[in-house]
Amino acid sequence: MTVTDLFKFKNERIKMLHFAWFAFFVSFFAWYSMAPLATTIMADMNWLTPQHIAALGICNVVLTIPARIIIGSLLDKYGPRVVYSGLLILMSIPAITFAFGDTWAQLMVSRLILGSIGASFVVGIRMVAEWFPPKSVGFAEGIYGGWGNFGSAAAAMLLPWFALTILGGDNGWRYALAFTGVVCFVYGIIFYIFVRDTPKGKALIKPKRASALEISSWGDLIQLIAWTLPLGGALAVSAWRLEGLGFISEEALYIIWTVITLVVIYQVFNILKVNVPRLKAGVPEEDKYKFKNVGALNSTYFANFGAELAIVSMLPMFFQLTFSLTPATAGLIASSFAFVNLVARPLGGVLSDRMGSRRKVMLVYMLGISIGLILMGLMDSSWPLVLAVAVTVLTSMFIQGAEGATFAVIPMIKKRVTGQIAGMSGAYGNVGATIYLTLFTFVSPQQFFFILASGAFVSFIVCYFTLEEPKNSFSEEYYLTDAELKQQADADEALQKQAL
Repeated sequence: MTVTDLFKFKNERIKMLHFAWFAFFVSFFAWYSMAPLATTIMADMNWLTPQHIAALGICNVVLTIPARIIIGSLLDKYGPRVVYSGLLILMSIPAITFAFGDTWAQLMVSRLILGSIGASFVVGIRMVAEWFPPKSVGFAEGIYGGWGNFGSAAAAMLLPWFALTILGGDNGWRYALAFTGVVCFVYGIIFYIFVRDTPKGKALIKPKRASALEISSWGDLIQLIAWTLPLGGALAVSAWRLEGLGFISEEALYIIWTVITLVVIYQVFNILKVNVPRLKAGVPEEDKYKFKNVGALNSTYFANFGAELAIVSMLPMFFQLTFSLTPATAGLIASSFAFVNLVARPLGGVLSDRMGSRRKVMLVYMLGISIGLILMGLMDSSWPLVLAVAVTVLTSMFIQGAEGATFAVIPMIKKRVTGQIAGMSGAYGNVGATIYLTLFTFVSPQQFFFILASGAFVSFIVCYFTLEEPKNSFSEEYYLTDAELKQQADADEALQKQAL
């Protein structure tokens, strides 16, 4: 696939890609709607403080972690069309509720629930993989992620103008935020009407049980449980931060920790319930895959997307204080991270498709992130501003290109459970952001960049020793076992009969 193919709108494959990335765009448009209007909201609701906004920022991402796991399972069971449209329509409710909220409880709960819309990313990963063959899936996934992620930048640019210039008045910000919920609702309906899960005549292959990820060996079972535990840990850290800000009591913190512990235990129980009988019966050799590849990609998304979210949160203030800039100038420079997404993620996918080894592309990107972040850690007021901006843009190219390279590999690990694998790796991006932003409260910005560089280098080491080149990396078809091929044929036949 080439860039010119993106404008062949009569091609149904391309049409589905555009429907998918715009759904992701709409999701991020609603998800990141609060930040650009935060000062306006505080001015209008004079009881709100910067600490309230910080707490809402935590609430905005905390449920994204479990939501990506849950959506990954639902996706493999019900398919992208139903899950994506349902998620958009459902999330329009907290988006509108937040817009017209007057109490802290209304604002906090609605923002907490709205954070689940971040799981939308996972849905398109599987949908794009159903429509594009291995040889071009990296570019397609990069377009989906990069163009869709631009929704956050669109919110930053458009919502203040929409609220203050077009609508005006005391409630302009409320109608602007409500508009994002209306867009979610309307596009959810459009998506359901016009989108198909798979090309005509091809059915969606589903796992036998979607309550937990299927694995292939007892060793992989231990690895899956080990990678599941930090997901609960990140939620516990987020609750601890809310308690530290004074928005929940110590008693409430312990209650939340107890609930998180019970949920993690339940998830481990599901993992055992799904996989112990499967392993005792014996997994056919051809149906096996190595979970260490999933672990490697969890580490890359922790290190790259986690770093992106963390850097975006602190970069404007870093440039403002380090180079004595105005808030507007510093914000403009920091926005380069979001703009770079338009090119960087697709480029990461293209290189993964074209360079002959997806593993080597991943390694180069993770090493590039490490070097770029080390250079950012060396920045101080003695640097020419132009050089500092150039290093920042170059580093962001590596960070977001690595995100594209990560999801160029995920659909090839085990096709029928792509949603669950994407859900886990996607969740680790938010785990990374949670851990990194917590560490940021204890160190200087320069030290923080070195911490991020260390995380990327650790991921490089993990990938070097564990990530393998996927089967059929550059072919016309994904690798499927004989049993899966038969399941695909039976499903296709049933679909054709249903159509008749």
